[in-house]
Order: sequence, then structure tokens, then C-alpha cells
Amino acid sequence: MSAFLRLMAWLLALALVVLPVVAVIRGWVGADRWPLRTVLVNGQLTRVTDAQIVSAVYPHAQRGFFAVRLEDAQGAVARLPWIEHAEVRKQWPDKLVVTVVEHRPFAWWGRDRLLSERGRIIPAKGVAVPKGLPRFDGPEARSGDLVRLYNEARAMFAAGGLDVRSLTIDDRGSWSMTLSNGAEVLLGRDDARLRLQRFARLLPQLPAQDDRTLQRADLRYTNGFALSWQGLTPEPTGSTHVQDKT
Repeated sequence: MSAFLRLMAWLLALALVVLPVVAVIRGWVGADRWPLRTVLVNGQLTRVTDAQIVSAVYPHAQRGFFAVRLEDAQGAVARLPWIEHAEVRKQWPDKLVVTVVEHRPFAWWGRDRLLSERGRIIPAKGVAVPKGLPRFDGPEARSGDLVRLYNEARAMFAAGGLDVRSLTIDDRGSWSMTLSNGAEVLLGRDDARLRLQRFARLLPQLPAQDDRTLQRADLRYTNGFALSWQGLTPEPTGSTHVQDKT
């Protein structure tokens, strides 16, 4: 036998071994013999259902156990709303195991979206939203800045029994917030943290205003801030300018 014939015989034998394996892996054959019958979903789900996850992986599981492309199935699950992380693996002989972690809402973003704890902005439609979330608004690229200032502001006002209800940064970089007592606080664009620290430090020392409540605090001053007070009974709004002498 010539060298050419020996080579052809060797290639034919190799093909007879390799092609069936490739056919099974590619899903050309074997889907009936090694079907995927079960999808097991792991994870604490509150905003995504098992049915949504099964529906996402189903098109990728039609060619049998060996042919399923895990990265494609995993990507399909990860694209579902409120999925932070997804992992898909095969379990012999006929099971797909899908493990998911949901995003957790941290704040409202604008009117109809939510900001997750990992900083992802997601539509709120169809999502059970926890009560009491603060409301953020601003350019999406500034979401991290909003979270940082929010956490710092909460710590500043905690001693006085106040919390932060909303926080906004506009397109020009000017900050404003609303406190849990309804007061609006204007911080401006420059030195927002420093101004807020000064205000939070002096707020408990402000003179008593009888039955009047703080309506607005304008911190856009170099060495002080202007306060507007609203009475509990109808009367004109008063204004006080406070000088920081520290």
C-alpha cells in the first residue's frame, strides 16, 4: 500500500471517530437520545419568575445535553430585567441548573426607573418596589456621585433625627436635596459636601422658631446660608440669614 493510500485510510478512520462526536456536540444527532428534561432555578427571586428564566433558556436547550451552549443560555438569562448575575451549568444526565442573583433596588431614578445597589438603572414597570426608597435624578454618568453624597448626607443628619428623601444634580452640576421634614436644601455646584457639613453642624443650634418649620435652606453662600420658614398656620414666609462664624 502506497503512502498516499495509508494516509487516506488513516484520515477516514479518524473521521469515523471524530464526526459522530462532533455531530452530538453540534446537536445534529442525539437530541432525542440525550434530551434536556429539567431546568432547575436557584436563587431568591422576587422580581423575576421561574417561568421567565425557563423561557429564556428553552431555545438553547433543544439540541440535547451535549449540544447546549452554556454561554448563550447564560447570556439570555442575564438579559432579563433585574438579573445582576446568572450562571448556567449542565448536570448529568438531563438537567440544566440556572443560578441567578437579582438586583436590589436602592433608589428611584427620575419618575419611572430604579437604581440598583450595584449602580444599574432599570425600568420600574412591573417591579414590586419597596416603600420608602429615596428619589435620585441627574445624568446617568453621575449615579455613583449621587450615591456617595446621599450616604454622606444621611450620616450628617442622623444625629438630628433627619433623613434624605431626594437628591438631584442637574446638567450644570448643581446639587439640591429634600430632607425628611420636607425642607428643600440648595447646595449649588461648588464645595457641596463642605457646605452640607457646615449646615448639618449648625442646624441644631438655630434659634427656636415657635410653631414654624424650615421650608428651604439656601447654602449657596461663601460663609453662611439663608433659611426660609413656613408657619403651620397661613402667614407670609419669613427669611433668616445665618452667618457661620467658625
